[in-house]
Amino acid sequence: MSENKAEKKKDPGPEKELTGVRAFLKKQDINPTWQRLGIEALGGMAHGLFASLLIGTIINTLGNLLGIPYLNEIGAFATAGTGAAMAVSIAYNMKAPTFVLYSTVAVGMAANSLGGAGGPLAVYFITLIAVFAGKLVSKVTPIDLIVTPFVTIFVGVSAAFFLAPPIGKAAAAIGYAVMWATELQPLIMGILVSGIMGIALTLPISSAALAASLGLVGLAGGAAHAGCAAHMVGFAVASYRENKVGGLAAQGLGTSMLQVPNLLQKPILWIPAVAASIVNGPLATMVFKLRQNGPPISSGMGTSGLVGPIGIVTGWYTPSERALDFGEVAKAPGVMDWAGLIVISVVIPALVAWIVSEIMRKKGAITLGDYKIDV
Repeated sequence: MSENKAEKKKDPGPEKELTGVRAFLKKQDINPTWQRLGIEALGGMAHGLFASLLIGTIINTLGNLLGIPYLNEIGAFATAGTGAAMAVSIAYNMKAPTFVLYSTVAVGMAANSLGGAGGPLAVYFITLIAVFAGKLVSKVTPIDLIVTPFVTIFVGVSAAFFLAPPIGKAAAAIGYAVMWATELQPLIMGILVSGIMGIALTLPISSAALAASLGLVGLAGGAAHAGCAAHMVGFAVASYRENKVGGLAAQGLGTSMLQVPNLLQKPILWIPAVAASIVNGPLATMVFKLRQNGPPISSGMGTSGLVGPIGIVTGWYTPSERALDFGEVAKAPGVMDWAGLIVISVVIPALVAWIVSEIMRKKGAITLGDYKIDV
Protein backbone atom coordinates (compact mmCIF):
# COMPACT_ATOMS: atom_id res chain seq x y z
CA MET A 1 0.00 0.00 0.00
CA SER A 2 1.19 3.43 -0.86
CA GLU A 3 1.43 5.74 2.07
CA ASN A 4 -0.31 9.07 2.14
CA LYS A 5 2.04 12.04 1.65
CA ALA A 6 0.87 13.55 4.91
CA GLU A 7 1.77 10.33 6.72
CA LYS A 8 5.27 10.38 5.25
CA LYS A 9 6.03 13.75 6.84
CA LYS A 10 8.06 13.45 9.97
CA ASP A 11 6.34 14.40 13.15
CA PRO A 12 8.07 17.57 14.30
CA GLY A 13 7.48 16.50 17.85
CA PRO A 14 6.75 18.80 20.77
CA GLU A 15 7.92 22.40 20.62
CA LYS A 16 11.25 23.06 22.25
CA GLU A 17 10.74 24.57 25.64
CA LEU A 18 12.51 27.90 26.01
CA THR A 19 15.18 28.05 28.65
CA GLY A 20 17.49 30.61 30.17
CA VAL A 21 17.26 34.22 29.05
CA ARG A 22 14.66 33.56 26.35
CA ALA A 23 12.32 31.90 28.80
CA PHE A 24 12.73 34.78 31.24
CA LEU A 25 12.05 37.41 28.55
CA LYS A 26 8.93 35.57 27.44
CA LYS A 27 7.72 35.28 31.04
CA GLN A 28 8.21 39.05 31.51
CA ASP A 29 6.42 39.77 28.18
CA ILE A 30 9.47 41.48 26.69
CA ASN A 31 8.80 41.08 22.98
CA PRO A 32 10.57 43.77 20.89
CA THR A 33 8.78 43.18 17.58
CA TRP A 34 8.09 45.80 14.90
CA GLN A 35 4.36 45.39 15.55
CA ARG A 36 4.76 46.32 19.20
CA LEU A 37 7.54 48.94 18.96
CA GLY A 38 6.86 50.52 15.59
CA ILE A 39 3.08 50.37 15.34
CA GLU A 40 1.46 49.89 18.73
CA ALA A 41 3.86 52.15 20.67
CA LEU A 42 3.75 54.94 18.07
CA GLY A 43 -0.02 54.67 17.95
CA GLY A 44 -0.12 55.04 21.71
CA MET A 45 2.07 58.13 21.51
CA ALA A 46 -0.39 59.73 19.07
CA HIS A 47 -3.32 58.90 21.34
CA GLY A 48 -1.55 60.48 24.30
CA LEU A 49 -0.85 63.64 22.32
CA PHE A 50 -4.43 63.79 21.16
CA ALA A 51 -5.81 63.45 24.70
CA SER A 52 -3.58 66.17 26.16
CA LEU A 53 -1.82 68.70 23.92
CA LEU A 54 -4.32 68.70 21.07
CA ILE A 55 -7.49 68.86 23.15
CA GLY A 56 -5.86 71.34 25.52
CA THR A 57 -4.95 73.64 22.64
CA ILE A 58 -8.48 73.50 21.23
CA ILE A 59 -9.99 74.32 24.64
CA ASN A 60 -7.49 77.16 25.08
CA THR A 61 -8.39 78.56 21.65
CA LEU A 62 -12.08 78.46 22.53
CA GLY A 63 -11.25 80.34 25.70
CA ASN A 64 -9.50 83.06 23.70
CA LEU A 65 -12.25 83.34 21.09
CA LEU A 66 -15.10 83.37 23.61
CA GLY A 67 -13.28 85.42 26.22
CA ILE A 68 -13.68 82.76 28.95
CA PRO A 69 -10.50 82.56 31.10
CA TYR A 70 -11.78 79.39 32.79
CA LEU A 71 -11.39 77.53 29.50
CA ASN A 72 -7.82 78.81 29.22
CA GLU A 73 -7.05 77.35 32.65
CA ILE A 74 -8.51 73.98 31.67
CA GLY A 75 -6.52 74.02 28.44
CA ALA A 76 -3.32 74.85 30.31
CA PHE A 77 -3.75 71.87 32.66
CA ALA A 78 -4.43 69.55 29.71
CA THR A 79 -1.33 70.64 27.79
CA ALA A 80 0.82 70.46 30.95
CA GLY A 81 0.12 66.72 31.08
CA THR A 82 1.40 66.07 27.53
CA GLY A 83 4.56 64.16 28.44
CA ALA A 84 2.82 62.01 31.04
CA ALA A 85 -0.11 61.25 28.71
CA MET A 86 2.20 60.15 25.90
CA ALA A 87 4.30 57.92 28.16
CA VAL A 88 1.30 56.22 29.78
CA SER A 89 -0.32 55.66 26.37
CA ILE A 90 2.90 54.12 25.01
CA ALA A 91 3.32 51.94 28.09
CA TYR A 92 -0.31 50.83 27.92
CA ASN A 93 0.09 49.75 24.29
CA MET A 94 3.29 47.95 25.28
CA LYS A 95 1.19 45.95 27.80
CA ALA A 96 3.22 47.26 30.71
CA PRO A 97 2.43 45.80 34.17
CA THR A 98 0.52 48.07 36.54
CA PHE A 99 3.45 49.53 38.51
CA VAL A 100 5.46 50.06 35.33
CA LEU A 101 2.51 51.80 33.68
CA TYR A 102 1.94 54.23 36.54
CA SER A 103 5.64 54.96 36.92
CA THR A 104 5.97 56.16 33.33
CA VAL A 105 4.13 59.34 34.31
CA ALA A 106 7.34 60.76 35.79
CA VAL A 107 9.41 59.40 32.89
CA GLY A 108 7.20 61.07 30.29
CA MET A 109 7.24 64.41 32.10
CA ALA A 110 11.04 64.37 32.31
CA ALA A 111 11.59 63.27 28.70
CA ASN A 112 9.14 65.79 27.24
CA SER A 113 10.59 68.64 29.28
CA LEU A 114 14.23 67.82 28.55
CA GLY A 115 13.54 67.03 24.89
CA GLY A 116 12.44 70.57 24.09
CA ALA A 117 10.89 71.01 20.65
CA GLY A 118 11.55 67.34 19.86
CA GLY A 119 9.99 66.19 23.11
CA PRO A 120 7.49 63.72 21.62
CA LEU A 121 10.21 61.66 19.95
CA ALA A 122 12.28 61.74 23.14
CA VAL A 123 9.27 60.51 25.13
CA TYR A 124 8.80 57.66 22.66
CA PHE A 125 12.34 56.28 22.89
CA ILE A 126 12.84 56.88 26.59
CA THR A 127 9.50 55.38 27.56
CA LEU A 128 10.47 52.23 25.66
CA ILE A 129 13.69 52.06 27.71
CA ALA A 130 11.79 52.60 30.98
CA VAL A 131 9.16 49.98 30.16
CA PHE A 132 11.87 47.47 29.23
CA ALA A 133 13.68 48.08 32.53
CA GLY A 134 10.47 47.93 34.51
CA LYS A 135 9.38 44.67 32.91
CA LEU A 136 12.74 43.09 33.73
CA VAL A 137 12.08 43.40 37.46
CA SER A 138 8.28 43.30 37.55
CA LYS A 139 7.00 40.73 40.06
CA VAL A 140 10.49 39.22 40.39
CA THR A 141 10.98 40.25 44.03
CA PRO A 142 8.65 40.04 47.05
CA ILE A 143 8.75 43.84 47.34
CA ASP A 144 7.46 44.58 43.84
CA LEU A 145 5.62 47.66 45.12
CA ILE A 146 8.98 49.35 45.76
CA VAL A 147 11.38 47.73 43.30
CA THR A 148 9.40 48.05 40.05
CA PRO A 149 8.45 51.77 40.36
CA PHE A 150 11.97 52.60 41.57
CA VAL A 151 13.70 50.86 38.65
CA THR A 152 11.25 52.22 36.06
CA ILE A 153 11.51 55.81 37.24
CA PHE A 154 15.26 55.75 37.99
CA VAL A 155 16.21 54.21 34.64
CA GLY A 156 13.68 56.27 32.68
CA VAL A 157 14.47 59.66 34.17
CA SER A 158 18.22 58.97 34.05
CA ALA A 159 17.86 58.10 30.36
CA ALA A 160 15.90 61.33 29.89
CA PHE A 161 18.75 63.40 31.34
CA PHE A 162 21.29 61.89 28.96
CA LEU A 163 19.26 61.10 25.84
CA ALA A 164 16.30 63.47 25.67
CA PRO A 165 18.28 66.64 24.78
CA PRO A 166 20.15 65.13 21.79
CA ILE A 167 17.07 63.23 20.56
CA GLY A 168 14.97 66.37 20.86
CA LYS A 169 17.52 68.50 19.05
CA ALA A 170 17.88 65.97 16.24
CA ALA A 171 14.12 65.69 15.72
CA ALA A 172 13.69 69.46 15.84
CA ALA A 173 16.53 69.96 13.37
CA ILE A 174 15.03 67.52 10.87
CA GLY A 175 11.64 69.17 11.26
CA TYR A 176 13.10 72.64 10.74
CA ALA A 177 14.96 71.40 7.65
CA VAL A 178 11.73 70.06 6.15
CA MET A 179 9.89 73.29 6.95
CA TRP A 180 12.61 75.56 5.53
CA ALA A 181 12.89 73.39 2.43
CA THR A 182 9.13 73.68 1.92
CA GLU A 183 9.34 77.46 2.16
CA LEU A 184 12.18 77.52 -0.39
CA GLN A 185 10.84 74.83 -2.75
CA PRO A 186 7.05 74.74 -2.28
CA LEU A 187 6.41 72.78 -5.48
CA ILE A 188 8.83 69.90 -4.92
CA MET A 189 8.39 69.74 -1.17
CA GLY A 190 4.64 70.15 -1.50
CA ILE A 191 4.56 66.96 -3.57
CA LEU A 192 7.02 65.06 -1.35
CA VAL A 193 5.58 66.00 2.04
CA SER A 194 2.01 65.50 0.89
CA GLY A 195 2.73 62.14 -0.74
CA ILE A 196 4.82 60.73 2.10
CA MET A 197 2.46 61.83 4.88
CA GLY A 198 -0.59 60.54 3.01
CA ILE A 199 0.97 57.11 2.59
CA ALA A 200 2.10 57.11 6.24
CA LEU A 201 -1.45 57.91 7.34
CA THR A 202 -2.88 54.94 5.42
CA LEU A 203 -0.21 52.46 6.52
CA PRO A 204 -0.56 50.94 10.00
CA ILE A 205 1.90 53.44 11.45
CA SER A 206 1.12 56.80 13.01
CA SER A 207 1.38 59.80 10.71
CA ALA A 208 0.21 61.90 13.65
CA ALA A 209 3.14 60.70 15.76
CA LEU A 210 5.51 61.38 12.85
CA ALA A 211 4.21 64.93 12.42
CA ALA A 212 4.42 65.55 16.16
CA SER A 213 7.93 64.11 16.42
CA LEU A 214 9.25 66.39 13.68
CA GLY A 215 7.12 69.32 14.81
CA LEU A 216 5.69 69.97 11.34
CA VAL A 217 3.94 73.32 11.20
CA GLY A 218 3.74 76.23 8.77
CA LEU A 219 3.67 75.54 5.05
CA ALA A 220 5.07 72.03 5.57
CA GLY A 221 2.26 71.37 8.04
CA GLY A 222 -0.22 72.52 5.39
CA ALA A 223 1.34 70.13 2.84
CA ALA A 224 1.20 67.28 5.36
CA HIS A 225 -2.47 68.02 6.00
CA ALA A 226 -3.10 68.07 2.24
CA GLY A 227 -1.58 64.60 1.83
CA CYS A 228 -3.43 63.09 4.76
CA ALA A 229 -6.76 64.56 3.65
CA ALA A 230 -6.11 63.36 0.09
CA HIS A 231 -5.81 59.77 1.27
CA MET A 232 -8.74 59.81 3.67
CA VAL A 233 -11.23 61.62 1.45
CA GLY A 234 -9.69 60.10 -1.67
CA PHE A 235 -10.21 56.50 -0.58
CA ALA A 236 -13.65 57.35 0.80
CA VAL A 237 -14.82 58.72 -2.56
CA ALA A 238 -13.01 56.17 -4.76
CA SER A 239 -14.63 53.33 -2.81
CA TYR A 240 -18.13 54.82 -2.62
CA ARG A 241 -19.57 52.23 -5.05
CA GLU A 242 -18.56 49.43 -2.71
CA ASN A 243 -19.05 51.03 0.70
CA LYS A 244 -21.75 53.71 0.28
CA VAL A 245 -22.36 56.31 2.99
CA GLY A 246 -21.06 54.15 5.83
CA GLY A 247 -17.71 53.72 4.12
CA LEU A 248 -17.60 57.39 3.18
CA ALA A 249 -17.85 58.37 6.85
CA ALA A 250 -15.65 55.56 8.17
CA GLN A 251 -12.76 56.51 5.88
CA GLY A 252 -13.33 60.24 5.39
CA LEU A 253 -13.79 61.00 9.08
CA GLY A 254 -12.21 57.88 10.57
CA THR A 255 -9.18 56.35 8.90
CA SER A 256 -8.06 55.16 5.47
CA MET A 257 -6.21 52.30 7.22
CA LEU A 258 -9.40 50.32 6.64
CA GLN A 259 -8.17 49.84 3.07
CA VAL A 260 -4.86 48.20 4.06
CA PRO A 261 -6.05 44.58 3.49
CA ASN A 262 -7.24 45.54 -0.01
CA LEU A 263 -4.03 47.44 -0.77
CA LEU A 264 -1.90 44.46 0.26
CA GLN A 265 -3.78 42.25 -2.18
CA LYS A 266 -3.84 44.82 -4.98
CA PRO A 267 -1.32 47.71 -4.57
CA ILE A 268 -2.60 49.45 -7.73
CA LEU A 269 -5.56 50.59 -5.61
CA TRP A 270 -3.18 53.19 -4.09
CA ILE A 271 -3.13 55.21 -7.32
CA PRO A 272 -6.26 57.40 -6.93
CA ALA A 273 -5.30 58.55 -3.40
CA VAL A 274 -1.62 59.04 -4.26
CA ALA A 275 -2.60 61.05 -7.36
CA ALA A 276 -4.85 63.20 -5.17
CA SER A 277 -2.02 63.87 -2.72
CA ILE A 278 0.43 64.76 -5.53
CA VAL A 279 -2.04 67.34 -6.86
CA ASN A 280 -3.21 68.53 -3.46
CA GLY A 281 0.21 69.22 -1.92
CA PRO A 282 1.45 71.85 -4.42
CA LEU A 283 -1.98 73.50 -4.49
CA ALA A 284 -1.76 73.85 -0.71
CA THR A 285 1.78 75.27 -0.72
CA MET A 286 1.72 77.40 -3.88
CA VAL A 287 -1.86 78.50 -4.58
CA PHE A 288 -3.59 78.70 -1.20
CA LYS A 289 -0.40 78.92 0.90
CA LEU A 290 -2.16 76.84 3.53
CA ARG A 291 -0.31 76.92 6.85
CA GLN A 292 -0.99 74.54 9.70
CA ASN A 293 0.14 76.42 12.80
CA GLY A 294 -1.82 74.53 15.42
CA PRO A 295 -0.31 71.61 17.37
CA PRO A 296 2.07 69.66 15.09
CA ILE A 297 0.06 66.48 15.64
CA SER A 298 -2.77 68.09 13.64
CA SER A 299 -0.57 68.04 10.53
CA GLY A 300 -0.70 64.25 10.51
CA MET A 301 -4.39 63.73 11.28
CA GLY A 302 -6.03 64.70 7.98
CA THR A 303 -9.82 64.85 8.26
CA SER A 304 -9.94 62.23 11.03
CA GLY A 305 -12.49 63.66 13.42
CA LEU A 306 -11.85 66.97 11.62
CA VAL A 307 -8.69 67.29 13.74
CA GLY A 308 -6.62 68.59 10.80
CA PRO A 309 -9.03 71.41 9.84
CA ILE A 310 -9.54 72.30 13.51
CA GLY A 311 -5.76 72.51 13.93
CA ILE A 312 -5.49 74.91 11.00
CA VAL A 313 -8.27 77.12 12.38
CA THR A 314 -6.69 76.98 15.84
CA GLY A 315 -3.36 78.02 14.35
CA TRP A 316 -4.88 81.12 12.78
CA TYR A 317 -5.97 82.47 16.14
CA THR A 318 -3.58 80.79 18.61
CA PRO A 319 -0.37 79.52 16.97
CA SER A 320 1.32 76.67 18.81
CA GLU A 321 4.66 77.19 20.56
CA ARG A 322 6.39 75.31 17.75
CA ALA A 323 4.81 77.62 15.16
CA LEU A 324 5.82 80.72 17.11
CA ASP A 325 9.40 79.42 17.34
CA PHE A 326 9.40 79.04 13.56
CA GLY A 327 8.34 82.67 13.14
CA GLU A 328 4.64 82.11 12.46
CA VAL A 329 2.14 84.66 13.80
CA ALA A 330 -1.57 84.82 14.55
CA LYS A 331 -3.72 86.11 11.71
CA ALA A 332 -7.32 86.96 10.97
CA PRO A 333 -8.34 84.48 8.25
CA GLY A 334 -9.69 85.88 5.00
CA VAL A 335 -11.91 84.44 2.31
CA MET A 336 -8.93 82.81 0.56
CA ASP A 337 -7.90 81.10 3.79
CA TRP A 338 -11.33 79.58 4.35
CA ALA A 339 -11.62 78.63 0.69
CA GLY A 340 -8.20 76.97 0.79
CA LEU A 341 -9.12 74.99 3.90
CA ILE A 342 -12.28 73.59 2.29
CA VAL A 343 -10.78 73.00 -1.17
CA ILE A 344 -7.63 71.28 0.13
CA SER A 345 -9.38 69.27 2.84
CA VAL A 346 -12.29 68.00 0.75
CA VAL A 347 -12.80 69.23 -2.80
CA ILE A 348 -9.49 68.39 -4.53
CA PRO A 349 -9.05 64.99 -2.82
CA ALA A 350 -12.59 63.97 -3.73
CA LEU A 351 -12.43 65.26 -7.31
CA VAL A 352 -9.00 63.88 -8.25
CA ALA A 353 -9.51 60.47 -6.61
CA TRP A 354 -12.95 60.10 -8.23
CA ILE A 355 -11.67 60.98 -11.72
CA VAL A 356 -8.64 58.69 -11.50
CA SER A 357 -10.61 55.79 -10.00
CA GLU A 358 -13.31 56.07 -12.68
CA ILE A 359 -10.68 55.99 -15.44
CA MET A 360 -9.10 52.93 -13.82
CA ARG A 361 -12.50 51.23 -13.52
CA LYS A 362 -13.20 51.79 -17.21
CA LYS A 363 -9.77 50.37 -18.08
CA GLY A 364 -10.45 47.34 -15.89
CA ALA A 365 -7.63 48.12 -13.48
CA ILE A 366 -10.17 48.44 -10.65
CA THR A 367 -13.13 46.07 -10.48
CA LEU A 368 -16.26 46.25 -8.38
CA GLY A 369 -15.51 44.92 -4.91
CA ASP A 370 -11.79 45.78 -4.86
CA TYR A 371 -12.34 48.56 -2.30
CA LYS A 372 -14.88 46.69 -0.17
CA ILE A 373 -14.37 47.12 3.58
CA ASP A 374 -16.28 45.93 6.63
CA VAL A 375 -18.19 48.87 8.11
